[in-house]
Amino acid sequence: MTVKLYAHPFSSYCQKVLIALYENDIAFELRLLTPDDAETDREFTAWWPLRRMPLLRDGERNVIESSIIIEYLGQQHPGPQRLIPDDAEAALEARFLDRFFDNYVHTPLQKMVFDQLRPATERDVRGVEEARRLLDTAYAWLDHKLADRHWATGGDFSLADCAAAPALFYADWAHPIPAAFARLVAYRQRLLARPSFARAVDEARPYRSYFPLGAPDRD
Repeated sequence: MTVKLYAHPFSSYCQKVLIALYENDIAFELRLLTPDDAETDREFTAWWPLRRMPLLRDGERNVIESSIIIEYLGQQHPGPQRLIPDDAEAALEARFLDRFFDNYVHTPLQKMVFDQLRPATERDVRGVEEARRLLDTAYAWLDHKLADRHWATGGDFSLADCAAAPALFYADWAHPIPAAFARLVAYRQRLLARPSFARAVDEARPYRSYFPLGAPDRD
């Protein structure tokens, strides 16, 4: 039975799961979440009332949250690319960096994006400045962490890179990575060149006008 993914291709957390699906060529049905598809929206809400994308439906089982979905796919639909390393220490590093990208790159990025969607009179100037400072700190830490590393953990492409790709992709649009962090800039470029993420980026290209801070004419 083909799994179903309730998602939108422009969503960064959905892209994180799409990368994992593409890495191992896992067949799936995309249940595209759009305002004009009430039936899919009803299904999604019935399975997950909190309505946070993505959601994976495998038979009668619902799997929620991008990191958990990727782990689930590795257990139930394994392929040649092991996104959670077999070695316990390497697996901890992958999971740690996955949380780092979600919490310290993705979260401040979303703060900036969601703030832009508010009416001008309700903007959180202080909160956005704090988000920018957190991104600056995260960028610096990552640039140091990536010394002598091709992929995030220092080993093969993993869960951590699935998290890093969309987080850094959009974060650099909102708050550009300084050129001085050459290792981080190069890592973002390697992620963009990875076929699984390149496919996700191309599929999301028609929706770039959705980015409230304005999508740059690059990538």
